[in-house]
Amino acid sequence: MKNTHPVVLAVAALILGGCSGLGLFDMNAHFVRVQGNRFTIDGTPYYFAGTNMWYGCYIGSTGPTGNRERLCRELDFLAAQGITNLRVLAASESSHVRHAAEPPIQPAPGVVDEDLLRGLDFLLAEMADRDMRAVLYLNNFWEWSGGMAAYVAWMNKDGGVDPADTSRPWSDFVEYAATFYAHERANAYYRDYIRQLITRRNTVHGRLYSEDPTIMAWQLSNEPRPGMPGPNGEQNLPGFLRWIDSTAAFIHALDTNHLVSSGSEGTVGSLQSEDNYLRAHQSAQIDYLTAHVWPYNWRWFDPVRPAETLPVAVDSSRTYILKHIDLAWQLGKPIVFEEFGLSRDSGNVQPGSPTVARDRYFEFFTDMLYDSARAGTPIAGSNFWAWGGEARGVHNDSLWKPGDQLLGDPPHEPQGFNAIYDVDTSTVAILRRHAEKMNQLGHEPPILVASSRPRGR
Repeated sequence: MKNTHPVVLAVAALILGGCSGLGLFDMNAHFVRVQGNRFTIDGTPYYFAGTNMWYGCYIGSTGPTGNRERLCRELDFLAAQGITNLRVLAASESSHVRHAAEPPIQPAPGVVDEDLLRGLDFLLAEMADRDMRAVLYLNNFWEWSGGMAAYVAWMNKDGGVDPADTSRPWSDFVEYAATFYAHERANAYYRDYIRQLITRRNTVHGRLYSEDPTIMAWQLSNEPRPGMPGPNGEQNLPGFLRWIDSTAAFIHALDTNHLVSSGSEGTVGSLQSEDNYLRAHQSAQIDYLTAHVWPYNWRWFDPVRPAETLPVAVDSSRTYILKHIDLAWQLGKPIVFEEFGLSRDSGNVQPGSPTVARDRYFEFFTDMLYDSARAGTPIAGSNFWAWGGEARGVHNDSLWKPGDQLLGDPPHEPQGFNAIYDVDTSTVAILRRHAEKMNQLGHEPPILVASSRPRGR
């Protein structure tokens, strides 16, 4: 880590409304802005504790996946905990893979499922009633919602690559998806969809998406990567960097009211390189930084061996957080840790099963984020992964099947593995305390006043 800011070192030491469906909101409400390394609303600092609820438009739909009564109950529950920021999938594509969300928002190039988009309309209107903000992501590097690989398969007509196909290495899918960045025809359809969504008029309250303050930010993709570390990833890197800058510029040209972020995991999604992460986010078109932390996926944690591996997960996560605080200082932009999660004890997926390790990890993670934000670092918010609420998995193999309820775990993962259920009272209590403290931060001065922006790029 280079040029670590002194505040980072200090932090290291510290360690309601009903379901009206009317979508009424203050027409004078203002948008989330960036001032230096802070978010603001009307000039007041905006800090938040949020969650991922990727399936929001699905249960907001009047189509086969819809359950608007449930959606309103979930929003009421979250609002009561002080959780006011939702990261939501706003694009999905018909896919060649076995485990993908169905139905897709785009069943074919240039074709949309209006029921699902009306579900997004309804979600945004109900969020406005509860003074919530949304981050809408517009693509996905991973297979579970179609995403980049689906666009490439559409254009190439080659059947694509399924990461569930054990006859091929997983890296084949990563490299296939990464060809998206330089694929002009695939990106033309992707931009057409972006334009359609940004210029859409909400069918509930009539406001254009581009003029809706409920939307905090547009996000280029969930976890975009230039590919695998190594020669292929390095070869893709120039196109990846151009794609981030040019796509963000395209969005800003359509919509001057909203922020734009990349959706990056951080250095893990940047060929394990701090320099690549900085280069991807130094663009003036990218308004704030993002990072994700996944101890299980990154082999820091084993739910079957929590006593041995939880300390490793905590130490590794602390290092990763501090690293990305430092990178945010270098760029002078806010940062949001918009995904973090941990499985239930022993990898169990059943409601009511123990969450001892998860709770200890969430206490560490949320305390560190709050202490860091209160100390004046660029940390501005977080979104845990993910809200499962009242939904439950129903199959012995724990896999999702069309017609099942949607919860926080994507269709290719065991249902309930990372999801937070409404009956996870100890975990919810930790998240509620964190939300209370983060929401209060906008009304009190930091304990350390950040000095001038460090030397950076």
